[in-house]
Amino acid sequence: MTRLGDLERAVMDVLWDVVPGTSDGVTVREVADALDGRELAYTTVMTVLDRLAGKGMVQREREGRAWRYRAAASREAHIAQLMLDALDLGGSRDAALVRFARSVTGTEAEVLRAALGAEAGLSGPGDGGARLADRVEDPRAGRPRVTDEATDR
Repeated sequence: MTRLGDLERAVMDVLWDVVPGTSDGVTVREVADALDGRELAYTTVMTVLDRLAGKGMVQREREGRAWRYRAAASREAHIAQLMLDALDLGGSRDAALVRFARSVTGTEAEVLRAALGAEAGLSGPGDGGARLADRVEDPRAGRPRVTDEATDR
């Protein structure tokens, strides 16, 4: 997954902040207007959106002479993919995961436990794992499963 530059991230934040299901996307002008505080030319925003579409980060649909843009995936899915990509950088995935697990706060650890319990089918009524699973998109969706005996236990 491609890392985003500062302006690309700002544009994606605008798209991610559009409530899904309530919009058919936004126009270049709407994105430019939402980026208030930045003195950006319309063509600059149009170029950034075009490049994001080329990277697969946004989807666009023609509406008359203009395009309407929307995020191809949620902010959470993007962040999860960045985390998975970081694990693929080399070294030991297990060691990186352990180091990460030791660095999270107690609340974050509870969220991870609930998600892992829901994934393993261990959540029961009132557990919270099922509710969490309903709110969080599976970061592996659309990603091919690679089996590695050293990391899949």
